[in-house]
Amino acid sequence: MSDETVLLEMNHVRKEFPGVIALKDVSLRLRAGEVHALLGENGAGKSTLIKVLGGIYTANAGEIRINGKPVSIHSVQDAHHNGISVIHQELVLVPHMTIAENIYLGREPVKGNRAVDFRIMNSEVKSILESFELEMKPDEEVSSLTIAQQQMVEIIKALSFNAKILVMDEPTSSLSEKDVGFLFDTIRKLKTQGVGIIYISHRMSELKQITDRITVIRDGEYIGTRDTAAASTDELIAMMVGRQLTNYYTRDFGTPGEPVLEVRNLSDGKVLKDISFSLRKGEILGFAGLVGAGRSELMKAIFGLWPFTGGEILVKGKNVTIRNPDDAMRLGLVLVPESRKLEAIYPEMSVMFNITLKTLKEFIKGLFVDHEKEKAITREQVETMAIKTPSYSQTTGNLSGGNQQKVVIGRWLATKPGILILDEPTKGVDVGAKAEIYGIMNSLVKQGVSIIMISSELPEVINMADRVIVMSAGRITACLPRESLSQEEIMKHATQFII
Repeated sequence: MSDETVLLEMNHVRKEFPGVIALKDVSLRLRAGEVHALLGENGAGKSTLIKVLGGIYTANAGEIRINGKPVSIHSVQDAHHNGISVIHQELVLVPHMTIAENIYLGREPVKGNRAVDFRIMNSEVKSILESFELEMKPDEEVSSLTIAQQQMVEIIKALSFNAKILVMDEPTSSLSEKDVGFLFDTIRKLKTQGVGIIYISHRMSELKQITDRITVIRDGEYIGTRDTAAASTDELIAMMVGRQLTNYYTRDFGTPGEPVLEVRNLSDGKVLKDISFSLRKGEILGFAGLVGAGRSELMKAIFGLWPFTGGEILVKGKNVTIRNPDDAMRLGLVLVPESRKLEAIYPEMSVMFNITLKTLKEFIKGLFVDHEKEKAITREQVETMAIKTPSYSQTTGNLSGGNQQKVVIGRWLATKPGILILDEPTKGVDVGAKAEIYGIMNSLVKQGVSIIMISSELPEVINMADRVIVMSAGRITACLPRESLSQEEIMKHATQFII
């Protein structure tokens, strides 16, 4: 139960950028010992509001109060001084420094001769790690840690500033179910210490588990706040998108055709062990499994990005050699990777550049550039994917995460593929955008495109896939028909080789 003490008030916040009003009139109240969800579609203004709170942006109007007193936050240092720490979705640790060095980066304890006092620093971090019952050592390099462990280091770093207000942006997006459980246990422990947590997530089931209240914003405006226990998913979705999403999962199931892709006995000597499956024309084939099951590695191997030592790949019945992505693309096969930041987006380049990157031959002939054709390709994908951007020349990195994801998918759809591999296609995407992506997938398979979809969200694969292949520890453990799909059945096979 949350303490009734109001820890944070953000009242009537407004933030403008040239030509864009990102926040019109947004208010948020956070109590001590409360987990308060901030919910909204991509582009609704969540990230802007958090950047105002964290000192990255300065609001044009409105006020921020901490414990009832107005404060001025014009920098990250101001935020830390006021007990505010933000853990961003993309972790920002220095990989080749130790846990202790990362936690105290820029404020290391020093000896009399001004040298860093590693003994004190390691001792203090050791005590913190033990208080969280973490089996990590202060002098371990961050690069050797799992994503879940790195996230715990981020939380500890935030708390080391004596933070009483903690913001978590999509904290479970790269975690296994076991790690999510550990994170939630940590959050509950922080609640008992009076820490107030602003929690951003698009996973509705998560919000029901861990949050006390939910504030919804839409198009830069405050829509309302609800007690989590009393709020229905349908009500929250309607508040987010301004309408009822009656067909959240759009799928018209038909009869798939002949196999268009066959993988036989594929192994890489490390992760993948004797993988065999087929994909049929006009089918959505789901791939489920826990983090580390080998799903992404398998798709990279098929696309020419991951070497394998044995097995064969057939496209439309013919044995093919795929040495690199260009070979795959010539066969009509494309891959939308899991990490848009690391593997897909050129954030400093325009929306048009990012969308047309794989279709240059269509509008560039020698030294001649057909700019109208370039714009037409961009326009088609912006409209198809419902990408929210003020112009085609907008820097892609300035778009919301969900709109960046749409740009990546649009890039590959522009190539008119026959086989589309989607690795976590709705990761970090709001419910409205998810529904749009599902609708596009449904339309594509009706046109004869074949789709492989990797997803860690079981309701997604259950509602969208014709069949689901389950992997565990680099092996296929089941191929389940649609009529046999359930979360319990999938998890039973996903944990088959997990001790």
